[in-house]
Amino acid sequence: MTSTDASHIHVQQLRDEAHRLEEDAERVGDAAERARLRQEAEQLESDSDQESMMAAGDIYPAQ
Repeated sequence: MTSTDASHIHVQQLRDEAHRLEEDAERVGDAAERARLRQEAEQLESDSDQESMMAAGDIYPAQ
């Protein structure tokens, strides 16, 4: 497995987890917990987008 393959797998795992958190947020009754889950899902999506762009060579990590 190349590092690119590993990166793609990790990006997909982050997106899957974000999707799961969004689904959990839809089912939770507590507004504060719903907001927390959605915020965590948004952060995972952002992380996956950044990692995907880094793997593609579109951006470079902050130094």
